[in-house]
Order: sequence, then structure tokens, then C-alpha cells
Amino acid sequence: MPTAKKKHRSNPEWIRRHVTDPYVKAATQHGYRARSAYKLIEIDDKDRLLKPGQVVVDLGAVPGSWTQVVRERLTGKDGVLRGRIVALDVLPLDPLPEVTFIQGDFREEEVGAQLAAALSGARVDVVLSDMAPNLSGIGVADAARSSHLCELALEFAQGHLKPNGVLLIKAFQGSGFSQLVEQLKKAFVSVATRKPAASRAESAETYLLARGLKARP
Repeated sequence: MPTAKKKHRSNPEWIRRHVTDPYVKAATQHGYRARSAYKLIEIDDKDRLLKPGQVVVDLGAVPGSWTQVVRERLTGKDGVLRGRIVALDVLPLDPLPEVTFIQGDFREEEVGAQLAAALSGARVDVVLSDMAPNLSGIGVADAARSSHLCELALEFAQGHLKPNGVLLIKAFQGSGFSQLVEQLKKAFVSVATRKPAASRAESAETYLLARGLKARP
């Protein structure tokens, strides 16, 4: 499972933008592991994806900021987690309370078996994927890698979601994007795009929200 793209942390412009970024500051104050938490927060505030009692799978979970948001949203006012959270990534994840983490590629049989055991036969309410490839700077190649990750997330969702389940994936505008949207429309009743404020305006990233899994032919 490819990880998020590398950032040029030695680049002075990146450092300047990072230290002045309001979402970075907010994430630090709140204890989120990355500013990306606010992308999911904004989408969930608008679309009400996450509710106590759900089974949620977070693909490509590292560093864990989306998983943190899921855990908050599934926890009642009494502080008790209601539901089940399974996070997967090829990289190690620092532990989060009451979160089942599986390290490995979900396409591999052994990892799939671990996931099945973690779910205990339950179908999934929400599949999240904030996965992105390590970008090479070659537009066509990067678009192909991104589309491939989205297709893997779609295939995973088709195999595990409840009929009324939800899939939220990160995608990148460009080559292959319209084809990906068409694939999602064939698999789900509704498909919408989301560009949260925490997603930088100059970034080609966008999020595709698919609801209502159709039966496979």
C-alpha cells in the first residue's frame, strides 16, 4: 500500500508555509498527528459519514490523523467508543486506543485474513482512503499511480461494504480522473466531489464521496 507523497521538508518555502499554516497550528493544539485531520472533519461535518455504532476501515492510515477523527466521532458523550475501527498501512502506526491496526498490504492474502478476523464477519459501514502515491513529478505516471490506488480502494469497498455503505477516497484531478468517477458511478448510487478548505487550493487533490453500494452484476 503506497504511502503519502514525500514533502520537501528542507525547502525554505515549504518550511515557511508549514509553520504559518493555521491547520498545522490547530492540529498541534488539538493533538492531531497531521493537518489532514481537518479535511475529514470538514467533509464529515457536511455529509455526516461517521456515527457511533459503525464499523470503519481506514486504508493507508499512517500517521493516524484520520483514525483519530474517526475515534472521536464514534465515541459517545460518556467517553465510550461505540463501534469498531480497523486501520491498515504498510508502514507502522503509533498505537491509538481501541483501534485495531494491521500492518501490511491489504491486497495480500495474509493481510486480508487478518482483516477478516478483525471484522469478525461484520460488514463495513465506511471505508476511508487518504492514500496517495510517492510522486515522481512525471504527471502521466503520477496520475496512473493515483488512479490505481483509488481503484484498489474501490475494489476493497465492493468486497466489504454494507449495501448502504460509504466510500471516501482521495483522488487527483488530471488524467484518468473522469474515468475513475465513471467507475464509481457504476458501483454506487451517488458520487460527489469534495474539496475541503484544508486541502490547499493549488493542490490537484480532491475527494470523491460515494454512497449506496450497488449489487455487482
